[in-house]
Amino acid sequence: MFQYHQAFGFSLTQLQTASYPTRSLEFLQKLDQAGTKPSPLLFKVIVVGAGLGGLATAIALARKGHVVTVLEQAPALGEVGAGIQVPPNSAKLLLKWGLGPLLGDRVVEPEGITFRRWSNGKPIGYTKLQPDFRSSFGAPYYVVHRAHLHDALHQLALQLGVDVKVNHKVIEYNEDGPSVKVEDGTVLSADLIIAADGVKSLARDHILRHEKKDPIRTGFAAYRATVDVEKMRDDPDTAWLLEKPALNIWIGPERHVMTYTIASGKSFNMVLSHIDHSDPSTWRPETAIDDMRAYFEGWDPKLSKVISKINKTLKWPLMSGDASISHWVSQSGKLLMLGDAAHAMVPYMSQGAAMAVEDGAALATSLSHVTDLSDLPKALSIFEAERMKRSGQMQEASLVNGKIWHFEDGPEQQARDEAMRPEVEGRHFIQSPNQWSDPVTQAWAYGYDAEEEIEKQWKQSK
Repeated sequence: MFQYHQAFGFSLTQLQTASYPTRSLEFLQKLDQAGTKPSPLLFKVIVVGAGLGGLATAIALARKGHVVTVLEQAPALGEVGAGIQVPPNSAKLLLKWGLGPLLGDRVVEPEGITFRRWSNGKPIGYTKLQPDFRSSFGAPYYVVHRAHLHDALHQLALQLGVDVKVNHKVIEYNEDGPSVKVEDGTVLSADLIIAADGVKSLARDHILRHEKKDPIRTGFAAYRATVDVEKMRDDPDTAWLLEKPALNIWIGPERHVMTYTIASGKSFNMVLSHIDHSDPSTWRPETAIDDMRAYFEGWDPKLSKVISKINKTLKWPLMSGDASISHWVSQSGKLLMLGDAAHAMVPYMSQGAAMAVEDGAALATSLSHVTDLSDLPKALSIFEAERMKRSGQMQEASLVNGKIWHFEDGPEQQARDEAMRPEVEGRHFIQSPNQWSDPVTQAWAYGYDAEEEIEKQWKQSK
């Protein structure tokens, strides 16, 4: 038999290819490739900032075998704010990394998103999330308390061996070392330093050198608040919002209100956004509740009922990263920034934290191709180019929603509402001003896989 096959130029000792059409031998080709491919280099990495993006990046890197230390300036870990949305493009990564059991039942999976007219709450747009997003994008659309998501990320990072150091405020970067100096004078060194130090990033000025590219005030501000659901259950004007997990967004002239339940349905999250060009230094916390109510006076009476139950709120200016930032990686190639430090965005696509999670996934994937130090510049270049494009487009999409949602009543508002009508009536549509539903925007936003995209870029570069 062996000689018979050899007569046809075929050897069982080299069973990798055949002259006839078949894929039956691909497993051997992959096995051979795996055996000859050099192992990726493993780096000692410092991540500055233990926010959602910093911890996600630390997890992504630790999963690949890198030795990761996270430096956080706060004396204890904690997350300011209330609810946050976790769309499928980040949920698929977090669940793949093992976050699911640590989140447990603290996440809520809404059935859908309803856009409502500002004056009377009438539905004008609708996106079905369950089961559509799971089946279309391979992951759920979650909402969760920021503190619960942050805690789960922290626990997973620790399980993976990440060293998280609090009370370590970085006051100086040395990109050539590379190293950082913390407030007590201690100098810590690594092979690579990643700045996930937020909107007020110290590293950004260092990386950009003489370019001053601080995030830009957008002219939007938001009140953030939560309402105890027990205060809503006994009032028929508010209890209907608790009947099923859902997002409801009232949109109107120059403002909107986003609502959903978090904390296993025990808390009702609200973000009340409005146009505001005033100086944040003039905002007074003691008048915040009265100011907030005044902004939304005359809106849907049922929404006003919920607003009346708010007893504490904070007002935040909404910033967007400077789109003209030219690079995220320092000249030495040993210091880089990501997350809000690189691409802060208004929350109108609910993708700010998701972009930071994608950043971490993309960086870890690109570094997995580094088998020699000479590969590192290419890995960082591929990461930088892909993530600058993706996050820049998401910044733009977020600002577009800030226009679409805030039309004054009139021709533009009427055209918008008419274009969304098929969603409410259950009719087929091929386009929509609702970017959660518009088929093209939806596939781009939620069908994206940060790890796969980096793999594609590496294949195309060879």
